[in-house]
Amino acid sequence: MTHAFPSTSPARRRATARDASARSSRGRTRPRLEHRDRARRALGGYIDGDGRARELIARSGAAGSTLVLDRDRATREDVRLVAHLAADEPTENAAVVCASYLEQAAAGGGRCRALTPEDTTVVPFADQRDADVDAQLATGCAPPADGFGRRYSLEPVQGGLSIPELRWCRQPADGALEREPVSLREAIAALESYEPLRALTLRALALHHGSEVSTTVLRAELARTQQSPIVLNRGLREAVLAVVADGVSMSEIAIRCGRVKHDRRGNESGETSWLARRLGILPEGGQSTPTRWIHSDVLGLIARRGLGISPREVEL
Repeated sequence: MTHAFPSTSPARRRATARDASARSSRGRTRPRLEHRDRARRALGGYIDGDGRARELIARSGAAGSTLVLDRDRATREDVRLVAHLAADEPTENAAVVCASYLEQAAAGGGRCRALTPEDTTVVPFADQRDADVDAQLATGCAPPADGFGRRYSLEPVQGGLSIPELRWCRQPADGALEREPVSLREAIAALESYEPLRALTLRALALHHGSEVSTTVLRAELARTQQSPIVLNRGLREAVLAVVADGVSMSEIAIRCGRVKHDRRGNESGETSWLARRLGILPEGGQSTPTRWIHSDVLGLIARRGLGISPREVEL
């Protein structure tokens, strides 16, 4: 069948084409806007110490990951990276991270660094899939043990989920079969060493990627350990004790750090108890055992001013 179309002038045809193009453009605009809305989700907000309004948003990252960002609400500048969530993490984890961050911000914390161009292209935890860990670490050596003879191993633990969770577990020194789940941080503190626990954790996350065992808790524990400003103090303690053995008193080291006290006669001395607590020699107030951790800023202070060395020399 032949269809006859009414004749139209070139001007009318151009006008009709513009109308059709406009309708087509309007039809395409909404999906793009909706895509941008999905790519950037508002999570919350707060007022910083300078009285400026800031907001937290979730933004799409590389390979399906999610960037949780903190930025100035008015200018949308001064963007800081709060967290980088892997593609296989539940979407509600962004809200969980936001709630935790806002709680820290209200208490005067909420540490995060500036967003870099690399953050938008890097795939989080890619090093886990590419981790080249010596096979002996994973299978050929005995489980790591602490000073009390307790052994640590990664095992599936039945928790609140429908599938087991991969967790670090501690076995008593007497060889009893029962094992107690502990955090990666607890295990590291007990061994006073990041290795081989960090390497074994990386390998386990790579091996169990996409398996029927949940690695969400273990992955979060590893991220917190790697990003935390609280670090092990063993290296610093060993350096201080070596200097003390060479004749420099702990009082002198404390004085160099600005920790000074005076007796009733006005005699000056260093706060050795402050130094001993930071080094894990004496327990903190109200605690029964010394801490194995120290803030990186305090470690830097003692290293630079107290010992006259670079903090890198005492970081583990």
